[in-house]
Amino acid sequence: MTAELNPPVEIKVLDARLHEWGLPAYQSEMAAAIDLHACLDAPLAIEAGTPAVLVPAGFAVHMGNPYMAATIVPRSGLGHKKGLVLGNSIGVIDADYQGQIMVSVWNRNAPGTEPIVIQPGERIAQMMFVPVLRPVFSTVETFSADTERGSGGFGSTGVHHKGA
Repeated sequence: MTAELNPPVEIKVLDARLHEWGLPAYQSEMAAAIDLHACLDAPLAIEAGTPAVLVPAGFAVHMGNPYMAATIVPRSGLGHKKGLVLGNSIGVIDADYQGQIMVSVWNRNAPGTEPIVIQPGERIAQMMFVPVLRPVFSTVETFSADTERGSGGFGSTGVHHKGA
């Protein structure tokens, strides 16, 4: 691998329990993201229909590279099987943020259902590092070229396959 595909990222451990639960790492050779542990002191019950809750992940990062960011995304099994999803759909960690990584979680199940209980150390989300394009904007009166779609927005391409 080249250095561009493996940029350095500094990790500062803020919760010593990560040394026993597992430091941020890829769980398989081809994993796209690292799992994030819930650094809680006690189990956390999240009732359905209540506001999202911030859960600390126990570490901070320093990317220092304006051409990368990290995203916080759900663990697919927790959302599908339990109803635990991210309160903000996806979290974006900018390259200059150095505070503790926090995970916004929400119980999407119907009101009146059992709460979702997160245990200390449970893996609740994933963090994926992604490249960032930083375009140079050019203000224009008209675009330099037209496209077939033009300004057609929501639903403008239809729902059926066009075929050959």
